[in-house]
Amino acid sequence: MLIDKHGRKINYLRLAVTDRCNLRCFYCMPEEGLDWLGRKELMTYEEMLHICSVMVKMGIEKIRITGGEPFVRKEFMSFLTKLSKLQGLQELTITTNGVLTAPFVPELKKLGVKSVNLSLDTLDRNRFFAITRRDELPKVLETMEALLHHDIEVKLNAVVMEGKNTDDILPLVELTKDLPVSVRFIEEMPFNGEGNHYTSLTWDHVQILNTIKDKYPDIQKVPDAPFSTSYNYQVPGHKGNVGVIAAYTRSFCGTCNRIRLTPLGVLKTCLYGDGVMNVKDLMRAGAGETALQAALMDAIGKKEINGWEAERNSLERSSLNASMATIGG
Repeated sequence: MLIDKHGRKINYLRLAVTDRCNLRCFYCMPEEGLDWLGRKELMTYEEMLHICSVMVKMGIEKIRITGGEPFVRKEFMSFLTKLSKLQGLQELTITTNGVLTAPFVPELKKLGVKSVNLSLDTLDRNRFFAITRRDELPKVLETMEALLHHDIEVKLNAVVMEGKNTDDILPLVELTKDLPVSVRFIEEMPFNGEGNHYTSLTWDHVQILNTIKDKYPDIQKVPDAPFSTSYNYQVPGHKGNVGVIAAYTRSFCGTCNRIRLTPLGVLKTCLYGDGVMNVKDLMRAGAGETALQAALMDAIGKKEINGWEAERNSLERSSLNASMATIGG
């Protein structure tokens, strides 16, 4: 069992399979992109499968595949097929921007993927282009329709950005009237490859929720799932629901059950902290399963209580200027 020093059971891994992405969302990376990792720097699929197998044996029950954009990495579906067969893995989910995803939805269903997080910051095509620097909204909507058609749970992730898409909050909430989707509004974080855009965060979770309540005063709080990162609500009569994620305010950190592996193989026990070790380097140096387990238990045993503590303890202050593509979305 993976237990941190605060007695929390760690059973959720977010695995980034690549830092590359086919969009250029301004809140994630500069317009020119990033200095992409070389192929030899990335964990191979075989290394990913091995470390995931070790972690599942130690109590990891859920794995979310992230990027970058997972579907831009070659042979991704082959890797996903093998990963889905890990004995003991109870839940396999994906976060994607949806541009390349639609053709693979039937196969995702066959693999047992029950939930997909789809990045969708706006329903307006012009604003989508302004935010992502790519004209790909129709493909994202096609992916959403395909996922719903195949009865895969859809969570729409919208990063709320002052002066960019606050006019989209209510249209996105309106989607939940007729569609069984969960629309989650996320506070903007500083991980954009450039540093934060603002000296303070105007559109925090309170402001987002108040904006929704002005239009839907009868919106009701619904129970949050264990370890939920979102505060969840539902408008009476709507098929879907609404969540607000205090990603910058970090008010949900106390129940954290998550760890991350970056494309480089760096283990992060907190999004706001430093990488605590490199499992890729350990594997390439010949570490066996017992050594990997010992290293993982030691690192996770030191996990901070929340993101504020992790940030205070961070030695690499520049990590807050990193991109989510290199950390793992």
